[in-house]
Amino acid sequence: MTDPTAPRRRGRPARTEAAEGPGARERILEAARTEFAERGYDKTTVRGIARAADVDAALVHHYFGTKDEVFAAAIEVSFEPSLVVPVILGQGTDGIGERLARFFIGVWENPATRGPLLAIIRSALTHDAAATVLRGFLLRRLLEKIAGELDVPDPKFRAELAASHMIGIAILRYVIKVEPLASADPETIVEMVAPTLQRYLTEA
Repeated sequence: MTDPTAPRRRGRPARTEAAEGPGARERILEAARTEFAERGYDKTTVRGIARAADVDAALVHHYFGTKDEVFAAAIEVSFEPSLVVPVILGQGTDGIGERLARFFIGVWENPATRGPLLAIIRSALTHDAAATVLRGFLLRRLLEKIAGELDVPDPKFRAELAASHMIGIAILRYVIKVEPLASADPETIVEMVAPTLQRYLTEA
């Protein structure tokens, strides 16, 4: 029997052990990715994410905080900057343009990550909050880390130019689906884009 005088835990919902178990955070994140992909940023809610993950909405807030923070976490899962940045930078500046292009196109070509990324890009084009989250993620978690290793003038500006180039390709190829870019071989895109990214990131 529960002691009515016992202090209640704060910040987490009263759910079953299974709902709060080790896999709860992953279920929430997977549900968030699906919800954002299917509904877009504006129509996705914390309650909807919680319902899809079979947890209490308070547990979503406990792990991620706000809807914006869940959105940012969904972006991070798609890009995995902690794993990718060392690979892009670890071999020095020689070939950095090709490695960056190959990574970026590869993420978009992967069906498991393309759906959430489409939702992210579409939402960022029409919703200020989504654009702020995407911009903050790209700057803090990806571009600033890459720029910090570049021994060139205006490294952050150069990293932003590289990002603008890649996001432009993503919009034309995967969102608007402009031909012949939309049906071009991914390797062809990498080969043509890599020298431009290399110039942005390395040439003084």
